[in-house]
Amino acid sequence: MIRINLLSPDREKPKRRKAVSSFDVSGQKVTVACTLILAVAALGVAWWYWSLQQESTRLTELLVNAQQESQRLRSTILEVQKFENQRAQLQQRVSLIEQLRRGQSGPVHMLDEISRGLPEQLWLTQLDQKGSDLTIEGRCIALTSLSDFVGNLERSGWFARPVEILDSQLDQVQGAETTLIRFTIKARFAPPGA
Repeated sequence: MIRINLLSPDREKPKRRKAVSSFDVSGQKVTVACTLILAVAALGVAWWYWSLQQESTRLTELLVNAQQESQRLRSTILEVQKFENQRAQLQQRVSLIEQLRRGQSGPVHMLDEISRGLPEQLWLTQLDQKGSDLTIEGRCIALTSLSDFVGNLERSGWFARPVEILDSQLDQVQGAETTLIRFTIKARFAPPGA
């Protein structure tokens, strides 16, 4: 026979197992997702920091290279300026030499024309030049020599007309029977085409 006790003795209640609730699973999923998001964010920040460090290193190297190049170019620029100054000085010297050469031809022609215009028995004792004005002093034996000299200077084309006789005086030479004529002439040197 089977007996059934309908009265329940004080029995211990069975411990309930906690049922895995959907909330606990979703909480774990959220935690895992947040952890993954934080890990990805940390990796992103680390990668960003590393790339900024790399860029900073690259820019520092570029800056150092640019400063070295600037120093090299600065010394080159100083050398170029030095050469430019030397070239300017040399150019100035060359132009001065050319100017002197051009100016030299005038006195050479002037003296050449004066010597060509000298007739016989006429001597020059002094020649003064102030700008293009000339004062010529000399002596001759006859007045015709003086007038020939003046005419030769006027015909040369290198002296402006008129060539003036400023003074002529008879000068007695001691111990000689001859008298000399002392003269002063004023002429203006005017090269052809000037």
